[in-house]
Amino acid sequence: MEALIPVINKLQDVFNTVGSDSIQLPQIVVLGSQSSGKSSVIESLVGRSFLPRGTGIVTRRPLILQLIHCPLDDREHRSAENGTINAEEWGKFLHTKKIFTDFNQIRNEIEEETDRAAGSNKGICPEPINLKIFSTRVVNLTLVDLPGITKVPVGDQPEDIEAQIKDLVLKFIDNPNSIILAVTAANTDMATSEALKLAKECDPDGRRTLAVVTKLDLMDAGTDAIDILCGRVIPVKLGIIGVVNRSQQDIIDKKQIDDQLKDEAAFLQRKYPTLATRNGTPYLAKTLNRLLMHHIRDCLPDLKTRVNVMSSQFQSLLHSYGEDVSDKSQTLLQIITKFASAYNSTIEGTARNIETTELCGGARICYIFHETFGRTLDSIHPLSGLSKMDILTAIRNATGPRPALFVPEVSFELLVKRQIRRLEEPSLRCVELIHEEMQRIVQHCGNEVQQEMLRFPKLHEKIVDVVTQLLRRRLPATNVMVENLVAIELAYINTKHPDFHKDAALVPSLLKADNIIEPFSHLSAQVQRRTNTTPRNSNSSPQVSAPHQQQQQQQQQQNDTQEQNHIG
Repeated sequence: MEALIPVINKLQDVFNTVGSDSIQLPQIVVLGSQSSGKSSVIESLVGRSFLPRGTGIVTRRPLILQLIHCPLDDREHRSAENGTINAEEWGKFLHTKKIFTDFNQIRNEIEEETDRAAGSNKGICPEPINLKIFSTRVVNLTLVDLPGITKVPVGDQPEDIEAQIKDLVLKFIDNPNSIILAVTAANTDMATSEALKLAKECDPDGRRTLAVVTKLDLMDAGTDAIDILCGRVIPVKLGIIGVVNRSQQDIIDKKQIDDQLKDEAAFLQRKYPTLATRNGTPYLAKTLNRLLMHHIRDCLPDLKTRVNVMSSQFQSLLHSYGEDVSDKSQTLLQIITKFASAYNSTIEGTARNIETTELCGGARICYIFHETFGRTLDSIHPLSGLSKMDILTAIRNATGPRPALFVPEVSFELLVKRQIRRLEEPSLRCVELIHEEMQRIVQHCGNEVQQEMLRFPKLHEKIVDVVTQLLRRRLPATNVMVENLVAIELAYINTKHPDFHKDAALVPSLLKADNIIEPFSHLSAQVQRRTNTTPRNSNSSPQVSAPHQQQQQQQQQQNDTQEQNHIG
């Protein structure tokens, strides 16, 4: 079972490196109020002084501390390359490859890394610091040292410092796979312990809470902690262990932890002889090691299942990315070519994934041209908006003060051009619909080459952006072309069209209905009568014979036919 803790440590390093917390790993979370003795407890477990010290809040970032028992014959962790082959103990951070054999340098590195992320003021940062300590004197443990619980902001701390620390603490102890190490000073009221209060919020049954009572030697004279240590004041299922820490004066005097452990054992034997074997720092270390191993064992089946599932998922994702890219230019060209082919296939209707729920690609473009645009043009009546009075008014205005013998072409072109211009707006709307559909095809092509797009998401974004910008740049030019087509139709009115001759009789009927043609009818009759009654003189042309007249008519018809063929 001793091998379980190193395995969890490796998993923890992996998750911290990739920045993932999708799996909650078993660990021991140390929490307590400021000056409750948390740091002293952790240093006693390690056997060395390495944590920052000072007044106020000192621990401002979570410290994930992995204690690794490393005998002198351990070749897995020791190597001559990094100079640890004969070292008794050393430390190593996850954010740097440097090996620290001086624990004062470890303290300095923690302070510098804390200032880098949390600033030089008294603010906190939730980003953890990972530290491994290899030693022949420690037991395998994984501890998380959290900022001390505080009530009142000091210095330039934010006003909500209490809420920030509480949220950070709850984030770690909410983990159902964590063991809560609640540290409380013996010279304070156990019932008002903030550490036990927070632990009870996340662990109401107390199944994963272990209480540590510090500063047993600083209790008031005439009092003892027997009732507290026996669980008569506040029961804790995993137990309550008392320890004796170094005082601030001991730290100033640089008292060794080994000497403190001897003084602690002597104090417990003298003050609590019946409880001495179940209290003290060595017993706490063994208890934590045992609890952590059993806790890992209980969590291991579910943990193994989740790790296997995640491993399979990411292996599949890794395989979907394909082989390593050796020639970037060739790969880029292949992806762009595949995207272009998918775009063309979607328009031509030869794509592999044919939509069955809605029209898309070339089919929708065809629908827009023949159905949407066609129906819109059919709905435009050529004479809508034109009344008989409008036509007659245009004819009269075009003739000026003179009566019209024939319909003026100026009035006809004026009215016809106004009707032709009505085709421009639906044509431009058709261009807009086609533009929108071609942009939709870009997204559809993304699905066609989804595997490559997942592998190179930024390349996908760039391709989509370039194609979208290209379509947007061509939209104004297309609109200009449509406007030019309408302008061409406006510039020349084809009166030779059969539809023109079919409806040409409409205008005389309008003129007759408006009594415009009557005066010209009388004038034509008078001219004809005068022509018939005028005698021919001797100089007049001789009358053409009937056969010769018929021949001239046939010749005229042939000339008209040739002229029409030439024009056509």
